[in-house]
Amino acid sequence: MPIRIPNDLPAAPILRQEGLVVMREDEAARQDIRPLEIAILNLMPEKAVTETQIARQLGRSPLQVNLSLLTTSTYKPRNAPDGHMAAFYKPWSDIAQRKFDGLIVTGAPIERMAFENVAYWPELAAIFDWAGRHVSSVFALCWGAQALLYHRYGVPKYEFQEKLSGVYRHRRLAERFPIISGFDDEFPVPVSRWTEVRRADIERQEDLIILAEGEDAGICLLQDRPGRNFFMFNHFEYDADTLAWEYDRDKEANGQAAILPHAYFPNDDPTQTPKNSWRSHAQLLYSNWINAVYQMTPFDLSEIGE
Repeated sequence: MPIRIPNDLPAAPILRQEGLVVMREDEAARQDIRPLEIAILNLMPEKAVTETQIARQLGRSPLQVNLSLLTTSTYKPRNAPDGHMAAFYKPWSDIAQRKFDGLIVTGAPIERMAFENVAYWPELAAIFDWAGRHVSSVFALCWGAQALLYHRYGVPKYEFQEKLSGVYRHRRLAERFPIISGFDDEFPVPVSRWTEVRRADIERQEDLIILAEGEDAGICLLQDRPGRNFFMFNHFEYDADTLAWEYDRDKEANGQAAILPHAYFPNDDPTQTPKNSWRSHAQLLYSNWINAVYQMTPFDLSEIGE
């Protein structure tokens, strides 16, 4: 089934070229079907890149998905073009009365700041509370996952001495949970962060289950026991060249202090083209989440939170 995205979103031609079925809003409106309503709260500075990466994963699901792009009401993104935001994004305050089957909260390049020092933290905390009443399932990524974990459970984050960047091996720690159904015992995941959450803090929370962990990269994936909230601390959605782009950006900003991504460039040579070794597990994770949402959400959206 196709993914339904806003008319003329820049991601559309890219996804069509990759073979995904993409429907314009006006085309999808003619189909008599109950699609899943999925919202993305996109906190990343490169809005169009992140939109495309996540829409690519959702578009590979066999279910029809209506995609809504959200931004904060109290903070205006500095790097996103005004025209793009006006055309494709809605402030959270404009949709706060709506209900959604799923909400994805992205990361943000502010992870070294204390949560309370983030300009839009009060609004984000309100969004997390709203999601508990208006959304069937929340899928939080990287800093977004750390923020949700901190808000819901008080779990802190800890800063590394240097950035953790690269493709790291992780192992699955559970068998029966649908979100990791079909996963290999070990799998690679792109990692790009300055902070981590720690096993000892998570194990104090009876409601949390660790699903995947890396020997070098630490906790990768959590869920709560009801299976409504999922916390992914790494970046399955990344393209093959995303870590290379970040490395070049960090080199420009920091000179030779930039960290070469681990196990990413062939022969650790940044002049060589990196390969995508995580694509199949990325698709599996997002498809599993969409299937989980489909199984738990009511047919009548108004019943969510009831």
